[in-house]
Amino acid sequence: MAQPMTDFTTDLQHSGMPAKDLDETIRFYTEKIGFKLVGVYHNGENRCAFLRYGHLTIETWEGDPAPMTTGAINHWALDTPDIEAAYENAKALGLDIRETEIQSIPSFWDKGIRYFNVTGPNAETIEFCEIVK
Repeated sequence: MAQPMTDFTTDLQHSGMPAKDLDETIRFYTEKIGFKLVGVYHNGENRCAFLRYGHLTIETWEGDPAPMTTGAINHWALDTPDIEAAYENAKALGLDIRETEIQSIPSFWDKGIRYFNVTGPNAETIEFCEIVK
């Protein structure tokens, strides 16, 4: 029997927001708001930055248009230690999974990430993400 997806996650991992100008966004969050820049990674030709304050991590990237309106957050990511089990459970729950298989970005963090996204009832994106150890 399928279980709630929180049985396959440990915590909120990050929130995702496209940037109009990545360097400007990094400066704003680090110099004015006080976040710490914890990593800048390449994803193809574009860059992605992770900014952290306490428990909150913001993923911000270039290459997608920034909505420039309230509601500009792109996604929430939940940290999962077992992406395969989470993916199978999401299928068993009948969630609207956006991908036909688990995705990966090998250039993020030290050894990459593996993830999939589901669509919520308000067209919001919820990402289940495993940082590869």
